[in-house]
Amino acid sequence: MQKQNVIKIFQRLQKNNPKPTTELIYNSTFELLIAVILSAQATDKSVNKITPNLFAAANTPEKMANLGEEKIAELIKSIGLYKNKAKFLQQTSQILHQNFNDNVPDDFELLQTLPGVGRKTANVIMNTAFGKPTIAVDTHIFRVANRTGLANGKTPLSVEKNLLKNIPDEFKLNAHHWLILHGRYVCKAQKPLCQNCCVADLCEKNL
Repeated sequence: MQKQNVIKIFQRLQKNNPKPTTELIYNSTFELLIAVILSAQATDKSVNKITPNLFAAANTPEKMANLGEEKIAELIKSIGLYKNKAKFLQQTSQILHQNFNDNVPDDFELLQTLPGVGRKTANVIMNTAFGKPTIAVDTHIFRVANRTGLANGKTPLSVEKNLLKNIPDEFKLNAHHWLILHGRYVCKAQKPLCQNCCVADLCEKNL
């Protein structure tokens, strides 16, 4: 895609949503980390249904670690893969409490050493919590990037690298949120709402 069209796409997305953010509900960086771990292969809505009770019981690494895997599992059992996620939450919380003084590290590589935290989750935390211009490629962003021609790639990593290369610096901080929301509500996997799309005339429509 030509650079001028990339700029136009993000100018329009910015105009429609000047301050985009995650739809996950959280009150601290730790709560955001927990919510993002829970969101793997799950919707933000399903995560937001269980986190109020979870965070009421434990909203710090120390409290979450002490809550224990079994109790965590009980509180999150309505979400997919809850047993594995309960183990990740307990182990990650234990590490944050013991090794990081109950703080979530502002470091991409360190984040990925935590149980349940892969590249995508680390990118979300670096972007949303710490204001870094990273792009976490989920299924929505992968689809939108390839379909529109913003960044073609056969793997999430290749799409991530191409997006970072193609998107002008002024838009990189919010690009993740603009693209994920566009994919979630407009550029859907099945029956995309092209008639409601603000960038339809710029899209290469690689359907």
